[in-house]
Amino acid sequence: MSLRIIFMGTPEFSVPTLRALVDAGHDIAAVYTQPPRPGGRRGLDLQKSPVHQAAELLGLPVLTPLNFKAEEDRAEFKAFNADVAVVVAYGLLLPEAILSGTRLGCYNGHASLLPRWRGAAPIQRAIMAGDTETGMMVMQMEKGLDTGPVALTAHVAIEPNMTAGELHDSLMLAGARLMREAMLKLEDGDLPLTPQAEDGVLYAAKIDKAETRIQFSRSSQDVHNHIRGLSPFPGAWFEMEIGGKPERVKVLATEMASGMGEAGSVLDDALTIACASGAVRLLRLQKAGGKPMLAADFLRGTPVSVGTRLG
Repeated sequence: MSLRIIFMGTPEFSVPTLRALVDAGHDIAAVYTQPPRPGGRRGLDLQKSPVHQAAELLGLPVLTPLNFKAEEDRAEFKAFNADVAVVVAYGLLLPEAILSGTRLGCYNGHASLLPRWRGAAPIQRAIMAGDTETGMMVMQMEKGLDTGPVALTAHVAIEPNMTAGELHDSLMLAGARLMREAMLKLEDGDLPLTPQAEDGVLYAAKIDKAETRIQFSRSSQDVHNHIRGLSPFPGAWFEMEIGGKPERVKVLATEMASGMGEAGSVLDDALTIACASGAVRLLRLQKAGGKPMLAADFLRGTPVSVGTRLG
């Protein structure tokens, strides 16, 4: 036996789960994803989402409604007569008509240890807060934002220098394995559900551009966490003078370092930067319009004198 599944997801994070369900022999009735968006080098070409592209390669039918406000979209969803919907980073809040539109409901793969970090940016927020552990959870969806009962959990350690991109990839693979296991248990009628704890609720708000500038006036640990939590996207940045004009420079990797000085000042020839307490060493940088590069390569093209203030 296998389950008849509607899969709902959009970014690359969702793709391994879709493939895992196909490999497990489930019947994927339809794949829902966000509509193509403008992209490409000039931002003019419509780009299909990673899930859209993967589904087409797998020969699966793809639907891209803007939302589920139209009655025909809700009716079409229900007409698939699916056993269950699997949701991984779809990008839309689902109305009750969709949550109850399959025989067994909707199950979501969420990248945190709920109830900590409900919401849009759990990977980034966990690192920025200095968490040392996170995980993937399969939860049964309900009307509230990530409030449903939890079925299965996979714990993932956050290493001291791990970036959001690296954690994303670890969770992406862990989530695919976990959802495959969850659907096997659901098929056997043996999937446990445990209500979330009422204590420890935190919300992972979407990253705002206004919070991406590096504040060297914070502790070195906070600066380090901020930078790696925003790497590689959208990227934390500072401003410095290059060629006689101020330019933004993204920092994609750092490490904790020793040193003292005025916050934001360059302490040595290895791009060690003083913070309010302690220091960080900049390891990978990216100039506006340029490619990411190691600090040594950056310095060859853009010398930075000891004592220079970055901000």
